[in-house]
Amino acid sequence: MKSSYRSILLCLAIIVLTACGSQTPAVATPVSTTTSPQEANTAAEGTVIASAVIVPAQISEMGFAISAPVREVAVKEGDQVQAGQTLVMLDTPDLEFSVVEAEAAVRSAQADAEIQRYRNKTRNQAGKVIYLSGPRELIDVADAKVQQSQSALEVAQATLAQGLLLAPYDGTVVQVNIAPGEYVQPGQVVSVIGNLEHLQVETTDLSERDIPNVKLGQIALVHVEALDTEFSGKVTAISPIADIVGGDVVYKVTVSLGEQPEGLLWGMNAEVRIITE
Repeated sequence: MKSSYRSILLCLAIIVLTACGSQTPAVATPVSTTTSPQEANTAAEGTVIASAVIVPAQISEMGFAISAPVREVAVKEGDQVQAGQTLVMLDTPDLEFSVVEAEAAVRSAQADAEIQRYRNKTRNQAGKVIYLSGPRELIDVADAKVQQSQSALEVAQATLAQGLLLAPYDGTVVQVNIAPGEYVQPGQVVSVIGNLEHLQVETTDLSERDIPNVKLGQIALVHVEALDTEFSGKVTAISPIADIVGGDVVYKVTVSLGEQPEGLLWGMNAEVRIITE
């Protein structure tokens, strides 16, 4: 009996130990943190983000309409210039001679008109010399010649003025691509001027998918990495013509700055966030 009892106890112990060893450890049920598509897009809704670059509000590539050698380059890169200031002068002696010749023609025509008005002289009863005008037809012809010569002079002066390159507005000379003695061709860019006192932001990769949400007058936040600062502006222009960048269709959007931060320079990279809602 004792042997049978011990066998029964031994079997029960084996069963208990086997059951305990086969238990599966409890595993914590993971809590799902997946965000719905609507929640994931909440941060992007109402905002359009694009890369951008800082550029002058005004920039002009200057050239001549005529060809001639360069006589003088009156400015250098970095110079501040005022509207109407001479930048480059061409050597145009033939045009200068045309102006001198036209001026002489005007003086001659004016003298002839005076002669026609007082071509005859006589004495009155008191013996005083008086001048009598010539025929009305001759006077009219002389006056017409004066007007023609003056018109020719204006044309000669305007042609001569094409040999001068003048600053169109107050700004900074950022490029000079010519030197005295070089020969200039019509349309060749010899100087570039920009208004660096008034900079603005132009996007470079604003997608065609985002452009329908962008409107004039919308507020934009501009972050300039080089200055590690962010400032606000306003959308003032949207290009109606697309560009192709890396195979993507993009549109240029211009953002004018409310206040130009210190240290901002032409060519700096920026990121623009346009608030569309």
